[in-house]
Formats: sequence, C-alpha cells, structure tokens
Amino acid sequence: MGNRWTAAAAVAVLATGCGGGDGGGPAAEQSYYLSLGDSLTVGVQPDEDGRPRETSEGYTDFLHRTLYDSDSTLRHERMGCGGEDTTTFVEGGLPGCEERYGHGSQLEEAEAFLAGHRGRVDLVTLTIGANNFTGCVEGVRAPGGGAPSPGDLGIDEECVADGLERIGTEVPVIAERLREAAGPDTQIVAMTYYNPFLALLLLDGRSGEGGGAADAGTADGDGLAGRAADILTEVNESLTASYAVAGIDVADVATAFESADDEVPEDSGTGMPANLQNICDHTWMCDTERGPDIHTNRAGAQEIAAVFAEQVR
Repeated sequence: MGNRWTAAAAVAVLATGCGGGDGGGPAAEQSYYLSLGDSLTVGVQPDEDGRPRETSEGYTDFLHRTLYDSDSTLRHERMGCGGEDTTTFVEGGLPGCEERYGHGSQLEEAEAFLAGHRGRVDLVTLTIGANNFTGCVEGVRAPGGGAPSPGDLGIDEECVADGLERIGTEVPVIAERLREAAGPDTQIVAMTYYNPFLALLLLDGRSGEGGGAADAGTADGDGLAGRAADILTEVNESLTASYAVAGIDVADVATAFESADDEVPEDSGTGMPANLQNICDHTWMCDTERGPDIHTNRAGAQEIAAVFAEQVR
C-alpha cells in the first residue's frame, strides 16, 4: 500500500500497545479519506425494480476498506452525490444534492472540510464529468424499462459540445481549487471513465449472444457506440490534461476496462470484444432485468477501487 499507510498503521499499534495496559497511552490521531464526485462515488446501482439508489458498494467504499486494513485510524468522509456534473459540483443547485452541502456546493463543502482538517486528510479521490454527457445519449432505456428500441436511439451533438466545453473550462478550476485547499502533502487521485455505451453494440447481430436486433438497428448500435467512444476519448484526454497541471494523479479506469480493445479474445466464451465484455461484466448495461444502467455492479466497483489503490502512495 505504500510507506505512508504502513507507517500510519505502525504508529497506531504503538500508540495503543505501549500504554502500560491502563488505557493511558496517547491515542492515534484521526486521519481522513475524502471522496468526491458523482454517482460512482456513492455506489449508485439499480434496485430490483431498476431504480437507481445509493449503496455501500461504491468503489470508494471498497477502496476505504483496503486502506483501512493498513491504517485503522482512517475515516472515510463520503461527500459525493448522484447526478453531479462539473457545473453543479462548482456552483451547487442540483436537486437532491444541494441540501447536503451547507457551504453551497460540493466543491465549497470539500474546501471547508480540507481547511478544517488541514494536515489530517491523507487522500482525496475525485470522479466528475460523466454527467456532462449522460443526457446526450437519447433512448438508451425504454420508457417502461428494459432494452432500448434502435429507432429511438440518438446523440444530441449540441449537448455533447456543451458538455465538452464545460469539461474544458470547469475541471481545471475544480482541480486547482482542490489542490490549493488540500495543500501539497495530500494526495489527490481522479479517474478516467469507462464507456458504458459500448453495450449499444448488442443491438446488432455481431456481438455474441446479445444480438438479434433488426437490420435497422445494426448501423444505429454500431455507429452510436463508435461515436460514444470518440466522445469518451476526448473527455478522458481533457480530464487527464487538467489533472496533470494541478498535480493530481490519475486512476486510468478507461484502460483497466480495456475501452479501446475491440478484438475478441481467443478464449472468449461469448464472442464479445474485450471492451464490450468488460462493460457487461462490470456494469448493469447488459442486464435484462435491472438494466440497462450505466453504473458499475459490485465487480466493477471493486475493479475501479483496485485501479485507485495502485495509485495511492
């Protein structure tokens, strides 16, 4: 886990084990892991009726459990909110999230927490930007639930352009303000995004057992998945560049999910390319009962947590 966590655990053991058995020894100082961002941060998953709800199985929860094994003084301050995009993260005003932040917005709440716990926040994680685009892909979920109809699918390019513009102007502000509030000694790790809309490839007849749509769906599913991939590449490049300027480390989730690998592995049992298989294995997009839903399942959250853990110093 790195020297910081090992050393912290050693301090905790010494502090509790050298008090002469009377409980009078010095207590280890509380340390913090602050998680910020959108629905992935708070473990949103669909319930049995397909309705999104927060769970205790977000990647941040699994990451905290891993870190806690090495540092039992580490407390998880979970500050994310489902639906948050870059604009509401900075300005607030998102219904259902606004009441969580007494200082006005998630960013302002984070700045206040970091100021009030200066020197005791060991790690900050950040997941933001996907909700700039989730409304740009239309018709992914049928009105009554279940798989989409190919004829209803589409991408609102004006929405995409707006989302990209806000990513380019607001993420640098977020990154700079978090770095300033956290100080140089607190590690901040942000992430790139996987592409849930690769599941649209299942609308044609080429991808394993999930195909079977009419011919009209073939071009739509393939073309929309390709366009979504292009958008995500631009998003992740923009995010990575902004984080680098602010000295923020990046958990490359896009690479971990093999987002660019459209080859079918030789040992594939489904006939799916690697990137699509990852989406079906790690999200609810291919689930026919609760999905399609862009959020990670338990396995996906654990995979993202592992990518973050590799970055923790």
